[in-house]
Amino acid sequence: MSFLLLKSLHIIFVVTWFSGLFYIVRLFIYHTESNEKSEPEKSILQNQFKIMEQRLWYFITWPSAVLTLIFGPSLLLNFWPLNDKPWLIVKLLFVLVLFLYHLGCHYIFKSLQDNKFLYTSTQLRIWNEVATILLFSIVFLVVLKNLVSVGWGMLTLLILSLLMMVGIKVYKKRRES
Repeated sequence: MSFLLLKSLHIIFVVTWFSGLFYIVRLFIYHTESNEKSEPEKSILQNQFKIMEQRLWYFITWPSAVLTLIFGPSLLLNFWPLNDKPWLIVKLLFVLVLFLYHLGCHYIFKSLQDNKFLYTSTQLRIWNEVATILLFSIVFLVVLKNLVSVGWGMLTLLILSLLMMVGIKVYKKRRES
């Protein structure tokens, strides 16, 4: 029973962590695009985005990340030893990359809070897709527990990612015209 409770809590906080990561980058995009507005609209929008970003980041995304990283390792004892579960080792590597992505989002968050616009909205749209790729990778690994099947899933995801990149470029051209 305690395993299932821990697993449920882990899944809940993974979902809220990803939700926060997906939404924070959308806010970064809108915040960056507000920089192109004229005053007073620009200041009003940027102040509002800063408030929204702070609330999301500190009250949902960071706590969810921390709780995910607490409940996840608590489940590892049920999978010991790890050397006979290569899918889990690869999944943990993807989680490490996800946490590095989270830290990258924190860097962007801090710069926008300081009115430093380091990336264009197009670059941020591409950055937003990294979380999607990580989500697919982690879910495929957890559900399929087979690196070959995950390889096919990743190939499909790569094709999907390329299509998303094309979509982003088409959207940008459409928005500019």
